[in-house]
Amino acid sequence: MASPYIAWAIIFIVVPLCMVFYYGLTNSDGAFTLDNIATIIKPGYLKALKRSIILAIISTLVCFLLSYPLGMILASMKLKKNAYIVTLFILPMWMNFLLRTLTWMTLLEGKGVINTVLEFMHLPTLNIINTNSAIVLGMVYNFLPFMILPIYNALNRIDENVINAARDLGAGTVQTFLRITLPLSMPGILSGITMVFIPALTTFAISTMLGGSKILLIGNIIEQEFTQLYDWHLGSGLSIVLMIFIILNMIIENLSDNGGNN
Repeated sequence: MASPYIAWAIIFIVVPLCMVFYYGLTNSDGAFTLDNIATIIKPGYLKALKRSIILAIISTLVCFLLSYPLGMILASMKLKKNAYIVTLFILPMWMNFLLRTLTWMTLLEGKGVINTVLEFMHLPTLNIINTNSAIVLGMVYNFLPFMILPIYNALNRIDENVINAARDLGAGTVQTFLRITLPLSMPGILSGITMVFIPALTTFAISTMLGGSKILLIGNIIEQEFTQLYDWHLGSGLSIVLMIFIILNMIIENLSDNGGNN
C-alpha cells in the first residue's frame, strides 16, 4: 500500500528538492559554491526578503484576529446540521486563485468599483492599489480560509463539559477563555499560522497583480530569476534561503505546540 505513496513522494518531493539543492549549491560550471545563497545579503535581495517577512507576519496576524472570533461564533452555533455555513467560507476557494486576485484589482484600482462608488457619494477616493496595503489585503482574502478552518475544528473539538466544569469552579468568562479555550485551541492556531505564513512568505502573484510589479517580494525575485533571467542557480539559492525560514517557522511552532501540551 505504501509503494504508490513512496513513488509519488520520490517524483514530486525528492526529485524537485534535489534539483533545487543541486542548482542552488553549484555554479554554471557545476562546481560547488555558496555564492547563490550568500547573494541574499545584497541590499536589494535583503530588502525584498525583509519586506516579504513583514507582510507575511502582518497578513498572518490579521487572518488570526479575524478567524478566531469567527471560529468561536461558528463553533457556538453547533453547525453539525448546518455545515453549509462553513462551506460558504471556503466557497471563494473554488474559484481560480488568479481570478480572485484579479477581482480585487478591479475593485481597488483608481477608477475601480470602490472609488466609483465613493465618487458617486462625494467621498474621498482611496489610493490603495500598488501599495503594501493592497498586497496584505490580497493575502488576507486568499489565505483567510486556511486560518478559519483549523481554528474552527480545534474549537469544535473542545468538550463543552470542560468549559462548564471551569465555570462551576468559579472561573469567569475571561479566565475560562485564557486558561481553557485558548490553550485547547492552540493546535488549530498553530496549524493556521503555518498554513497562512508559508504561502504568504513565498507568494509572487498577489504582489505582482496588486503591487503593480512596483513592490518586489522575494517570491517575485525568485520567479524572475527562473522565468526571465533564466538563472536557475541564483533562483534555487534564494529558494533555499526561503526554505530555511520556513523550516525555522515550523520548528518554532512545534516547540510552542509541545510547550502548550506540557
